[in-house]
Amino acid sequence: MGTLDGLKVLDLSRILSGPWSAQLLADLGADVIKVEQPERGDDTRGWGPPFAEAPTQSTDEGSSNREAAYFLCANRGKRSITLDFKHEDGLAEVRRLARDCDVLIENFKAGALTRMGLGYDTLAQENPGLVYCSITGFGHTGPYRDKPGYDFLVQAMGGLMSVTGESDDQPGGGPQKIGVALSDILTGLYASTAVLAALRERDKSGKGQHIDLALLDVTTACLANQASNYLIGGVVPERLGNAHPNIVPYQSFSTSDGHMILAVGNDQQFARFATVLERPELGEDPRFATNAARVEHRRELLAIIEPLLKTRPSAEWLQRFADVNVPAGPLNTIDQVFSDPQVLARDMVVPMTHESLGELALVGNPIKLSRTPITYQRPPPTLGEHNPRDPSTRTSWLDTSTES
Repeated sequence: MGTLDGLKVLDLSRILSGPWSAQLLADLGADVIKVEQPERGDDTRGWGPPFAEAPTQSTDEGSSNREAAYFLCANRGKRSITLDFKHEDGLAEVRRLARDCDVLIENFKAGALTRMGLGYDTLAQENPGLVYCSITGFGHTGPYRDKPGYDFLVQAMGGLMSVTGESDDQPGGGPQKIGVALSDILTGLYASTAVLAALRERDKSGKGQHIDLALLDVTTACLANQASNYLIGGVVPERLGNAHPNIVPYQSFSTSDGHMILAVGNDQQFARFATVLERPELGEDPRFATNAARVEHRRELLAIIEPLLKTRPSAEWLQRFADVNVPAGPLNTIDQVFSDPQVLARDMVVPMTHESLGELALVGNPIKLSRTPITYQRPPPTLGEHNPRDPSTRTSWLDTSTES
């Protein structure tokens, strides 16, 4: 049994933030029912290429010989049913499902589901224990509550892009978004934590509650030390490319045949680093002997070490630093990540058999539990895969014993 075995989750979300949260709950053992639009489904089903493709003979609704890789990344472990929110019978079915679920996750615009009669206050009247998690761009309060919110927009508004990228005086300088939709993903993770906290409290009170999560709030919270640098130090952080604002040297460097990264986290490591460079005096130089001094004299230090690091290939440097326990590593491309022996040893690539696509390779869950390990019960579903052929048997949607 999974950690969340017996927990029933109604997933009304689409794209990434909500589906990411629901997938995590599914990996932990929850029974997740994903509700999608008939014929079209989750928008990300069409967000390709690339697509996973295979021939299929099925004629069921939503059956296809291809599925977007984007959709496959966030919908493992779920059952898919289709309901039309434009018709009362579809809305009534959602209300019936919500009566029997522990958790509901949605990422409609603020107030949209309330206008449909599917808001928290309405559903909680029939299911007082319902934990109802709403994810929006800007939350259900404040002057921006009605604005649409997308990851890229929020990365900019939340300050994340202002501290990402090379400084303006460098080639290619300017703000950059993160290479994945990090605001969405972080919000999905916060959503899962909030849901589990609300369920824990329900164990004592017997009551559910409404969770109001905003991408902008999460992005602001995850500025972490950069936010604290401003709030405590009063200085607006600037872009430093791959460098760290509070630690030096902690960035990427060119070598004779490519690039590598160094993550020198304390003064003892720096002294060993200087020895590897055959410049042990740097570890005793008052400009560089402490991290605070190295941050203050960042440019001077880089002017010394950058030419030295260009004299040898990356592999040689990495071995030399490993020999004296100085943190350093390669800049892997995605294909190199998924061939890395450590990544493979940690089961971060999971093979699954899809109903119409055949064998799929999916990214594994990073959580390692000793007694109740993650289990992958279902591959990402085809659209409407779990619709009953006979509408009179809809109760089977919530009967896990009848579903594979």
